[in-house]
Amino acid sequence: MSETFIISILIPIIATIFDYMFGDPVGIPHPIVFFGKAISWGEKRWNKGKHRVCKGGVLILSYCLILFVFLYIISSFLKENMPIVYLLFAIYFLWMGIANRTLIQEGMAVIRKLDQEGLEAGQKQLSRIVGRDTSVLSEQEVRLATLETLSENLSDGVVAPLFWYLLLGVPGIMCYKLINTFDSMVGYKNHRYLRFGRIPAQLDDVVNFIPARLTAWMMFLVTGNPQVLHFIKKYAQAHASPNAGFPESALAGILSCQFGGPHEYGGVMIDKPFIGDTPKKITTKDVEITCNVNHRVFILSILIILIVETVKTYMI
Repeated sequence: MSETFIISILIPIIATIFDYMFGDPVGIPHPIVFFGKAISWGEKRWNKGKHRVCKGGVLILSYCLILFVFLYIISSFLKENMPIVYLLFAIYFLWMGIANRTLIQEGMAVIRKLDQEGLEAGQKQLSRIVGRDTSVLSEQEVRLATLETLSENLSDGVVAPLFWYLLLGVPGIMCYKLINTFDSMVGYKNHRYLRFGRIPAQLDDVVNFIPARLTAWMMFLVTGNPQVLHFIKKYAQAHASPNAGFPESALAGILSCQFGGPHEYGGVMIDKPFIGDTPKKITTKDVEITCNVNHRVFILSILIILIVETVKTYMI
């Protein structure tokens, strides 16, 4: 076995172990924090005056180009000259790019607060992970919002980063996270961001197009529930988002529940289509099932990367 192959296998394995052990670590510099500061700096200076759509597009595309070229040069140099340093370099960025443990911890934290401390505590905890106004949500709506977030972020925070890592390595996963951070900060359809955030939001839809569909199919594979396929076919395209409907409809099929309806995002009321035709009371058990599905999809994604890396090694 070549050194290159061993390194390519060790990177996802060790990054997975680190995610399960530590999640998003406290006290270690995180690329997303840097991205957030850079986006905020650019938005304050460019999101004004005329041509805001173009300004938002130029900002995100220039950031992505600079980041990709910078990381590509470093990755190439380290691969060629310092393979052990490259191993550590790639493990760090892959670990920082996935968020499986943290996502599940945040979801379960909402339910624990709701069960142990009541509705207001659950609403406040939920506000940490969603962009909508949580103060008006009922207990049932808090639980539904938690499930929707777990399903959507399984795609955005786990499958999509791994997909772009598999395709383009460290530059790919970090550029994806940059685009995703852009969308989460300026992708709102309110007065401030409607024009400036248009291209970042559209670009986020593009880079999540394949991963969202892969996520839904993997949710079917890890559960073997034929209803999942029926729900994907019937409801995925009905969602206002071109991507979010796929993991949401898959989860609705797994749990035999219904998502959607009117929600407030950034002060704007959005009437989301219903996904599923069987409203039911969501329980803590449903959230636990969802977390288990997320874990299995994560592991399946890592196995796919390992298989692809092995095939590439023995076919080239």
